Amino acid sequence: MKRILIVEDEVSIADNISVALQLEGFSSEHCVLASEALARLQAEPFELAIVDVGLPDMNGFELCKAIRRESDIPLIFLTARADEIDRILGLELGADDYVTKPFSPRELTTRVKAILRRARPATPSSPAAVSMPFVVDSLHASIQFRGQVLNLTRIEFLMLQTLAAHPGQVFSRGQLMHAAWEHPQVSLERSVDTHIKSLRAKLKQVDPDDDSIQTHRGLGYSLTVSG
Repeated sequence: MKRILIVEDEVSIADNISVALQLEGFSSEHCVLASEALARLQAEPFELAIVDVGLPDMNGFELCKAIRRESDIPLIFLTARADEIDRILGLELGADDYVTKPFSPRELTTRVKAILRRARPATPSSPAAVSMPFVVDSLHASIQFRGQVLNLTRIEFLMLQTLAAHPGQVFSRGQLMHAAWEHPQVSLERSVDTHIKSLRAKLKQVDPDDDSIQTHRGLGYSLTVSG
């Protein structure tokens, strides 16, 4: 059974999530504190983490930062706040989805299943595709840039994979959202800009002069590749 880590200080909410996950064939572990969650993640394998933003000992965003320093495990935020800035910040930190309280446990489990389908495709993917200087290995969800493997979040990988598959083609923000998000209708187009900024920074860590990702004002983004 795929194991889900629930980090939530309200026991009743955690119990409802756990029951809903169990009905869909998942097992779950519950932590009240962020520190306990970090220890669990270091000691045991989990397929996905569901993290409440308002935790007693650490802000959920800070917990996400700590997790991302060691793991690319898919992550869903739970929050009582629906502010746009919070949603943008959560996605910028590497979250895969963002659910506002109150929510339906059934909807949450649907999102869990959708994210896991994308994170680990059920059918074998094609061999690595080369678009100099990028090497995209969709089977292992890995992209090399100038011979160096990039440390990408799931959304960053899917966006860059889409751009690299069609060099020179301009993709709108909406097209990139549909390529990378399971629920693009509840995401924000500004989130695409945030992830593009992060991708550019990671490419420049390898090559400070890189300008592979081109902005087309009013249209979207494209990837220019060269040896």
